Amino acid sequence: MTKAYRSVRSFSEIADFVAEESAQVTEPFAHSFTETVDGYRISVADEVITNDMPDAMQVQLATEMLVRTMFDVLRDSRLEDLSDRLAWGIVHAFHRVAGQLDGEADKAAMKVKGLIREADGSEVMMNELEEAQTLCQSLDEARDAVACMRDHAAATFHAETGRPWSTPRGSLVSSKRTASVIAAQDYLAARRQRRIDAHHPQAPVVIFSGGAEGWNDHALIWDRLDSVHARIPAMVLATSAQDKGCDAMAAAWAASRGVRLIAFTLNRKLGKQAGFRRNEQLLALRPVEAVVAQGSGLQSHLAREVRAKGIPAHFICLAQQRKAA
Repeated sequence: MTKAYRSVRSFSEIADFVAEESAQVTEPFAHSFTETVDGYRISVADEVITNDMPDAMQVQLATEMLVRTMFDVLRDSRLEDLSDRLAWGIVHAFHRVAGQLDGEADKAAMKVKGLIREADGSEVMMNELEEAQTLCQSLDEARDAVACMRDHAAATFHAETGRPWSTPRGSLVSSKRTASVIAAQDYLAARRQRRIDAHHPQAPVVIFSGGAEGWNDHALIWDRLDSVHARIPAMVLATSAQDKGCDAMAAAWAASRGVRLIAFTLNRKLGKQAGFRRNEQLLALRPVEAVVAQGSGLQSHLAREVRAKGIPAHFICLAQQRKAA
């Protein structure tokens, strides 16, 4: 739906404009300004922070007014003919920052890819991989937010001038949340597609969850996953993403076998419900099979849900590990 724009002809009208628009945040801003990672940083030198994203409505209004005000303050003046050039530059500033973040995210993704290849299941390696993933995801999150602002600024430019905003060279790559077409060969787009696949994977999904304590026999876990992989070679493995114990063993197995891994981390903001919410996310993938290794009440809960849904499942207990040792 095309939004009808209104000009704000004086700064005294801004408060009224904000009040009138306060309940009209658009879907791209609502989606692009949600947190996708618990600990956020966009540089290896930065400390991890947990601040919230800015308010989507405030950013939407600020972006629109930034472009629109340039036309308003120059209207009926001798500089009016320059307003479209200056407004074009404002949109281009958003575009350049989005492009810079794209490049930084691409480099971060290559590091993640390298660490996945080298993953050996050790705690040091898993910590390094987790930090690299945090950086990559933070950069993606920031890029999507800036690209959303760029798209909205471009729409405002179009509303004011009647001409679509366009880049001086190359193509305009929009945020995934605006459903714009992205070239298939773009590696970064492929990485974003992987995030979409986390909710709607196109390959058969096998879910895995296991305890973090008491497990030392990785061969038992690997043998069970190998047997599943032999029957479902195109499988995607989705885990509950703990950084030690069974989940770490499963992640190392996936890396060694070249199996795509979807790691569902805890949303700490949900408190005691976080683990159960993660189980719901795993089950929402409509898995074709499940592997659950003995652990805490969360694994017991997942096992009950798997049985209730009739999902073919493999259950592994610590006693089996002792027999195998």
